[in-house]
Amino acid sequence: MKLLFLHGAPAVGKLTVAKALLRIVPGRLMDNHAAIDLALTVFDFGAPGFWELVHDVRCSAIDAAAEHGAPLLVTTFCYAEPEDREQFGQIENIVQRHHGELLPVFLHCSREEALRRVGNPDRAARRKISSGEHLIRELDRYDLTAVPRPDCLKLNTGMNPAEVTAQEIVRHFKLDA
Repeated sequence: MKLLFLHGAPAVGKLTVAKALLRIVPGRLMDNHAAIDLALTVFDFGAPGFWELVHDVRCSAIDAAAEHGAPLLVTTFCYAEPEDREQFGQIENIVQRHHGELLPVFLHCSREEALRRVGNPDRAARRKISSGEHLIRELDRYDLTAVPRPDCLKLNTGMNPAEVTAQEIVRHFKLDA
């Protein structure tokens, strides 16, 4: 299994790029908010046990995909350093245990572009950060950076449409081969 790990700050276009990529190559999408939405059925956001459940769901899904031979799983994630380093290490271990490939991609754009995007109505409908004030708090609070891997592809989503970014990812990792 190949795990394409799209990560970056809120509103950089992770889900948009993931969907564009999956229109080019076959694969499955595990959006960051799938695990969050499940955890919200059990806990209030951020309550004790909430983030542990989110992480357990993500790991279980990745493990199941690898165990059952899913060729490509695309996942989205807001990776913060150092808070998420241990969780990312667990994801790396799952992929390695199944002799898979982890393909990290860090998506970023300017703060101004993220603030422009954060007001899109679909963000509120999906219970994502949808106000500029909330986005600025998150950007100032966390170091939303690339995972600590030398093979991490870094792409600016403010420069090109999602389809072009997706094509760059496909080309870089030879996903259409």
